[in-house]
Amino acid sequence: MSNLNLGAFCMSLTVKDIHASKAFYEKLGFVETGGNINQNWIVLRNEDKVIGLFQGMFDKNMLTFNPGWDQQAQPTAEFTDVCEIAKQLKASGLELNETPKGESGPAYITLTDPDGNPVLIDQHR
Repeated sequence: MSNLNLGAFCMSLTVKDIHASKAFYEKLGFVETGGNINQNWIVLRNEDKVIGLFQGMFDKNMLTFNPGWDQQAQPTAEFTDVCEIAKQLKASGLELNETPKGESGPAYITLTDPDGNPVLIDQHR
């Protein structure tokens, strides 16, 4: 399999109280850089480390990759489209829970690693 460029990485955390979680991570040096706390989701950054806080949206914490974005939330000149990533993952024998509906993104893929951890590959561009 060719080297897959999955884009930016973020740990998406399921939280019980987004305000308490935001205050906690701010004490660790994270700064809010995106999302909408009124919709119960925000993105926090500490240098190149990125976490998303999601209240009431997911059942479990999840690894998230964003094709087309770098770790500083800037668009990349070149990237592998999520639909191509889906084809390569299927060809490698991985089972995808959700796959893109069209020929190119924006779209997303979900899959589960061998230990039950959810993985989201979410292309916004």
